[in-house]
Amino acid sequence: MIIGTAGHIDHGKTALVRALTGVDTDRLPEEKRRGITIELGFAPLQLDTLGTVGVVDVPGHEAFVRTMLAGATGIDLALLVIAADEGVMPQTREHLAILSLLGVRGGVVALTKRDTIDDEWAALVREDVHAVVQGTPLAGAPVMETSVVSGLGIQALRGELRRQLLALPARSSRDLFRMPIDRAFSVKGTGTVVTGTVWSGTVSADSALRLYPGDRAVRLRGVQSHGSAAPVLYPGTRGAIALAGVGVDDVSRGGVLVEEGAWTASRVLRADVALLPDVPRALRPREWVRLHLGTTEVGARVVAAGGALAAGETRGARLVLDTPMVARAGDRFVLRLSSPPTTIGGGIIVDPA
Repeated sequence: MIIGTAGHIDHGKTALVRALTGVDTDRLPEEKRRGITIELGFAPLQLDTLGTVGVVDVPGHEAFVRTMLAGATGIDLALLVIAADEGVMPQTREHLAILSLLGVRGGVVALTKRDTIDDEWAALVREDVHAVVQGTPLAGAPVMETSVVSGLGIQALRGELRRQLLALPARSSRDLFRMPIDRAFSVKGTGTVVTGTVWSGTVSADSALRLYPGDRAVRLRGVQSHGSAAPVLYPGTRGAIALAGVGVDDVSRGGVLVEEGAWTASRVLRADVALLPDVPRALRPREWVRLHLGTTEVGARVVAAGGALAAGETRGARLVLDTPMVARAGDRFVLRLSSPPTTIGGGIIVDPA
């Protein structure tokens, strides 16, 4: 299972993940220098009776929302992080909207930096949090006060995450394999390695897979999960797959590995499209937007019967893409404007071809 963080920049997401897992997910020199998360980070979290679950740490800066989207897709549980000294901020709201559009089923709100404020201010922040999560998957979610300085609430938070994960239905492994790729890199002696969260199905070293974009057959050299060799990767696990005969320049975030023979890419999708209720204007007919599905981002025109799509409205539409994409019915996606970069809505794929 996968836990994904969400929340405004500098609200303590990475520090909280480090307190929970012992892993610092900021690995880039620029992240260390600037003190902010720029790229996706990953850490294993050990929970009693559950074993190892994956934690995806995402950036909170508005300039990196597209990176946040790549990390937020495929998560089972959201960990919404709000600094107690600042309260709800713009990216708190946008990340919460994205979690709603992606159909995340629940989660926990962590009030960080509790050691920096008094009880009266904490009560005001909690009241604001309860108001902002109304009508979202986190409505009624526990709001837990934490401090990585004093250790306040860290064990209680671990316990709540465990409780909620145990209550979620298990993903079926009897499905077609698909893994959106969120990282690709080269390892000396191994070659090209791609990582991602297994969305569906299972994969092992002898599986026959295809890589999109490009629609090419690929051969696996090895499979790992959280740094250890794994005979099989199951749905909801973080996986690293070594590919034979594939250069690191041939694959990147936005690619997808799928089971041989069962998938096709398409430039025209049919979907139910919804605009957020607070979008400042209607979406004009055939207006270009950015469509995010899994780790893939493409340009798209939304062609809806009846003309412009108004704020808060849901309607069937064709999505005409500038690049072919692999999708399936039931997939959730997010739509954003390029200028100004804003999340405006999303929807559910009805017909992927």
